Amino acid sequence: MPEPLILVTGATDGIGRQTALELLRRGARVLVHGRNAEKASATCEALRRQTASDRVEVEHADLSSMAEVRALADRVLARHEKIDVLLNNAGVFLHERHLTAEGHETTFAVNHLAPFLLTHLLLPALERSDAARIVTVSSIAHNRGQIDFNDLTSSRYYHGYTAYASSKLANILFAYELSRRLRGTKITSNVLHPGVITTKLLRTGFGTGGGTLEQGAATSVRLATDPSLAQVTGKYFADEREAKSSALSHDRALQRRLYDVSAQLTGVAPLPPVD
Repeated sequence: MPEPLILVTGATDGIGRQTALELLRRGARVLVHGRNAEKASATCEALRRQTASDRVEVEHADLSSMAEVRALADRVLARHEKIDVLLNNAGVFLHERHLTAEGHETTFAVNHLAPFLLTHLLLPALERSDAARIVTVSSIAHNRGQIDFNDLTSSRYYHGYTAYASSKLANILFAYELSRRLRGTKITSNVLHPGVITTKLLRTGFGTGGGTLEQGAATSVRLATDPSLAQVTGKYFADEREAKSSALSHDRALQRRLYDVSAQLTGVAPLPPVD
């Protein structure tokens, strides 16, 4: 894939920044997204200096706001006819329950609803690629996740880890369902666990450290660029190779229900289901 255009969300820190760096080193054009415009611009400048590459652009949006996600998509579509890879990397871990201005629980909004909405809004540009890829960063924490459709805002009970694990399960359920609904197109959808990596999120959520950022970015980079994975879709990866996700993540009825509810919550037209 010559000079693919890759949008990396949450690329101003940690694994996302390292992923953007590695992609630039491999010759990709990278759209660096951050929540804060000033920090995103500073990250872009730093990456330009590190790589001596001018193939990096800046984007910003607060992904807790579906209105800002829509504005982000509008800007990307206005500037770029085609996108080759959408790398849904951004994520948060919050110890306290917060609701967004639109009434969503913030962890669920940032970690699941935002990539769900952004992915659908950018499908026109992805469809123009010869072989587009949607790569979503989940976590091994999904093994502890549950989807409570009666309390998606966590009004009855909130715990930071529970909310995070559930949002990471939602990532996998969405990636699998999307892969089926995109069957027959040139777009693949895969999901990954980056490893237990020393990042701000890991320190905030778990109070511990882990592997290097290079290790954390490796699986994302492979899924975004490896030619041998061009036709691979609907798979879960860890340590740069295919792995097994939880039994619950393979529940097709759950995948479909979450997809339909997410479409309603974000106001997007759902893709037709595939049996």
